[in-house]
Amino acid sequence: MESSPVTLTIDGQTIQANPNTTILEAAQQVGIEIPTICYHEHCTANALCRICVVEVSNARALVPACIANVQEGVVVQTHSARVQRARRTILEMLHSSVDLSEAPEILAMAKNYNADPQRFPDAQRREPPVIDDNPMYIRDYAKCILCWRCVQVCAEDAQYTYAINFSGRGYETQISTFFHHAMPETTCVFCGQCVGVCPTGALKPKREWLLEQGHNPETIMQLTRSERRGKKRRANLTV
Repeated sequence: MESSPVTLTIDGQTIQANPNTTILEAAQQVGIEIPTICYHEHCTANALCRICVVEVSNARALVPACIANVQEGVVVQTHSARVQRARRTILEMLHSSVDLSEAPEILAMAKNYNADPQRFPDAQRREPPVIDDNPMYIRDYAKCILCWRCVQVCAEDAQYTYAINFSGRGYETQISTFFHHAMPETTCVFCGQCVGVCPTGALKPKREWLLEQGHNPETIMQLTRSERRGKKRRANLTV
């Protein structure tokens, strides 16, 4: 039995939507854009980045639109002064802690919200070394914003491989492998889906990265092919 639609107001527009519809989805249905970072249409929404927060009439705190379902009679403001201030602060904190140089969508968002990249000059930036441990992609966690997309597609959302997950707590939180093993020693099947959903360049194809390091195409092909052959030989020796 289908549930009766609920009626709500978003930015002055009266909208009817299924009760299982999120505020983000309801807004999209009528052409209202709510910015997102951690949200991806093919990943489970977890409201980690909080850039999609909106002001809801019956809520004390700002509500993440990607996981909050519509409710009868509520009034939603997606770009109130309070909402804009919250989004601007989130973007400024991201600027202060990670390298966003390869995150054009986030940079454009920061410009739109007049975010000041230098607002927190004394913040400690994340600057771990690049991890180059496999022939398919590199991991540059100085660019990682912990959006969790890569973890999700590696798990139930797509691959069911569970090669990567969160590690550490607080400021030390990072994406990692079990016991920090090298990627070839994990359950990773190198499908590339984690690279595909990364919004910041923290995960990048190995050949693209080598090209940026100044290697010519012939050298790049030789390097990556050699690594694959070496891995195959090692596997044969262990059988």
